Amino acid sequence: MQNFPLVSVICLSYNHEAYVVEALNSVINQTYSNIELLIADDCSSDHSVGVIQDWLQHHPNVYFSANEKNLGNTKTFNQLAKKAKGEFIIDLAADDVLLPNCIEKQVTTFQNSKYENLGIVYGNLIEIDENGNFIRNYYTEEDHPESGNIYKMVIGRTTKICSVSSMVKKSIFEKLGYYDENLAYEDLDLWVRASRVYEFEYIDAFLVKKRELSTSLSAFFTQRNNKKTKRLHESSLTILKKAYCLNQTKDEYKALLGRIQFEFYKFLKSRNYLLLFQLLFLGLKTKYKSV
Repeated sequence: MQNFPLVSVICLSYNHEAYVVEALNSVINQTYSNIELLIADDCSSDHSVGVIQDWLQHHPNVYFSANEKNLGNTKTFNQLAKKAKGEFIIDLAADDVLLPNCIEKQVTTFQNSKYENLGIVYGNLIEIDENGNFIRNYYTEEDHPESGNIYKMVIGRTTKICSVSSMVKKSIFEKLGYYDENLAYEDLDLWVRASRVYEFEYIDAFLVKKRELSTSLSAFFTQRNNKKTKRLHESSLTILKKAYCLNQTKDEYKALLGRIQFEFYKFLKSRNYLLLFQLLFLGLKTKYKSV
């Protein structure tokens, strides 16, 4: 590894006109200098494109593409990831903010790690509201984010996953086939597939500010009679089925069963009964494998 390997930051914007400049500035103001920034707008209905174009006048060497139709996060990200030249990739939403030493800490962790098969590093983050006010810390003293082989942690619910603050080797995307474009959200699926093959390392530091908005995906997981909610649950079910197929031990099936039980209540609240039946069937198969 080079002393200062190139890091590609992929910033995806969708109706983020109020926040995108802060996100972009957080990239160029890093204490680490060898950064490639790639920006894409996924056919925003607000003035995001104009705001980005104004910002680009002062940063003409930054790559920017604007989708003519909405493709979704997974397809848009994959298009840029395949163009990225960096050894490492960061997936940055245009309403989130990298803290100034985020990339420096991530690269240093890769370079000094004891793990020979390290593929992803991740850290803590600060959740903020639409005005940038503090809401909470993502990990608290009650959480125990792990390093090394964290597959069982990822598929279970012992500790939640903080993917927003992660840096990923580009070779992982190349070997695993990038994000699954059939999914409505991408991070858990990547972590499941990657943690089966690679080691992870947790950085005990705040790396990112993540903005929680009423339009954030997390707000839709329990809504009733909502097409977006149904799409999210379909994706969750697909990811759980993938984990079921990847599992190798009874303990892993027990961990997956905990995740299925967690998802059960979200499916139930949203009244997606057909998907709920499919989840229950998966739960029964997982229970059988765990005993």
